Amino acid sequence: MNHTREDSSMTFHKAKKVVIVAEKIIASGIIEVIEANGARGYTVVHAGGKGEHGRHYTSERASVVDDFSTVRIEVVVANREVAERIGKSVVEQFFDTYSGIVYLTDVEVLRTTKFTSDNPAGGQ
Repeated sequence: MNHTREDSSMTFHKAKKVVIVAEKIIASGIIEVIEANGARGYTVVHAGGKGEHGRHYTSERASVVDDFSTVRIEVVVANREVAERIGKSVVEQFFDTYSGIVYLTDVEVLRTTKFTSDNPAGGQ
């Protein structure tokens, strides 16, 4: 099937991406926050870099305990309100005890139904 630029299924729509870089040990708790706010999916990848607490290594150098390695969790939601709610909840629940950062970025997505939810708490 050929899609033209005018085809609504192939039109990009504005959305927000929440990026959370944190210790792997709290990833399951962060995912609970994401899901509780109506997000329909997320991506988790190993991360490395340098920040306030020094260097964080990726798989190139084995971590003594894998739970203390760093992950980057990305979630795309339909609007800023949901993105802020996720980010603020993660900071309030985890970052007094664990290191991490949260930031938002503007993105454009196809197939907006992938990023909306029937959950009244969020998504749309």
